[in-house]
Amino acid sequence: MKSNISLQFFISQYTMKRPADWSGHFASAQPVDVEIGFGNGDFLVRTAQTQPQRNFVGIEQQWERVYKTLKKVNRSEIDNVRVLLVDAWVALERLFLPRSIERIYCLFPCPWPKKEHAKHRLFSQSFLKLMNSRLKPHGQATIVTDHQPYYAWVLEQGEGTGFLIEAKEIATQYNTKYERKWVEQGQEHFFELALTKKEHVDVPVKEDVTLQPYFIDTLDPRQFKFEKVSGPTTVVFKELIADEKQKKAMLHLVVAEEKLTQHLWVAIFPIEGRWCIAPALGQNFIPSQGVAEALQAVYQACQGS
Repeated sequence: MKSNISLQFFISQYTMKRPADWSGHFASAQPVDVEIGFGNGDFLVRTAQTQPQRNFVGIEQQWERVYKTLKKVNRSEIDNVRVLLVDAWVALERLFLPRSIERIYCLFPCPWPKKEHAKHRLFSQSFLKLMNSRLKPHGQATIVTDHQPYYAWVLEQGEGTGFLIEAKEIATQYNTKYERKWVEQGQEHFFELALTKKEHVDVPVKEDVTLQPYFIDTLDPRQFKFEKVSGPTTVVFKELIADEKQKKAMLHLVVAEEKLTQHLWVAIFPIEGRWCIAPALGQNFIPSQGVAEALQAVYQACQGS
């Protein structure tokens, strides 16, 4: 049975102000460093302990890893670490202002070695440009991998991203879970890319969209006709729940736009003699352009068009 932990160091991407003024999330305004994919939190917590004059934001996509890291943060009694459960693309696009980060670390990211999986690799040219835009002038990034082909691929992606890149082989030095794993399997050298920002690349923040409700005069679920929306935004209809006695309906949609995929519940309910179409209350989502397009698609489907 898992023990209880304090969530004071956990920040929800859904409830925080976007983009964030990170000084407001820490006890004192200090330089902000970011670790992408902190795993079990070994490096994140250890570095925060040895550098109390800096603030650290950890980004991870798996709750189990977030949980383990929060346990370590709680035990260490440090207050200069905050943890996000979010995709790195979404975090840098929406949660950080340009020129706001001093240093970024990413240790042993998944190399996605198969050709058909290459689209999932982090540190494409587009991502490096995004990372550049969020770093302060002369900001630095460190990427370490055990996989030589991935190392070479990232190096190729660096052209035109505003970075000076130093590439070298290194001995074991980070003492993370995956570094220890590869050392136990006999690997003695790893590959490090040290990036220094030399010129700024402008990538605007993806800001929240003000969502407007839609209104229809009548609602007949039997006439509901939803067609998949494709393009820069994809909207897929999953489920319709209609309650005639309660006089309301709920629709479950999946909304995908670039790197952001969200499950959205849309409510249809009576108000002042008409029917209102709006996001259901009590759910977590980012009010993005894709969500706005999903609401419009529901409005059109309710009209049978």
